[in-house]
Formats: sequence, C-alpha cells, structure tokens
Amino acid sequence: MKKTALICLAVLLSLTGCDEAADSARDLASNKAYFFYAQTCPHCHEADAYIRQNYPDLELVRLDVATPEGRNLFLKCADKFQLGRMIGTPLFCLGDHYLMGWVPAYEQRFDSYIEPFLN
Repeated sequence: MKKTALICLAVLLSLTGCDEAADSARDLASNKAYFFYAQTCPHCHEADAYIRQNYPDLELVRLDVATPEGRNLFLKCADKFQLGRMIGTPLFCLGDHYLMGWVPAYEQRFDSYIEPFLN
C-alpha cells in the first residue's frame, strides 16, 4: 500500500510541476537556437520557409506557443530580454540576441544572429 501511495504521489507531483529538476530542464539553454511560432501566424510560416531553404541542417528548437512547454519557454525568452507581455510570433531566442516578427529586412539580422549556432 505504501509503495502504491508513493508512486501516486510521484506522478501527482510530476503532473503539477512541483518537480524542480523537471522545471530547470525546461529553461532556455544558451547554446541552443529557439524558434517560437504559432500555427496560424503567416509570418512564422515565412520565417520557417526562409530557414528551411537557407539553413536545411540547422538544429533549431521549434516550439509551438499553443503548447504548455512552448508557452512556458516563450515567456522565459520574453523575460530574458525584458520584452514585457507585448510579445508576438515569430520570436527567436538566439543566445544573447532575440528577433521578434519577420519581414524580409530581418533576414540579414537573422543570418548574423544564427552564425554561432551553425555546425
């Protein structure tokens, strides 16, 4: 009985987010490039097409902001760069740089920010 209760408690804690080790694993890693997107965002699709065409081998962590993990890290990126809550997609978190939104003029800036993440 005690064993079953302990297993249930462990499952409950992991589902409620009380496990500090799991929370720290969800922090932004400075050595990874993050792309936060929304499936309905046309600018996200434009950015994704540019990246796939120009950087087909790029290891980019793509996170949908509609998922709990995506939203959590999206907000952590906003906090890291002190963006407040007036944030949108696409949002790129690239080490010490961020890029929010996407227009053709951002391509050159993205290229320079992504350079350290290329293999």
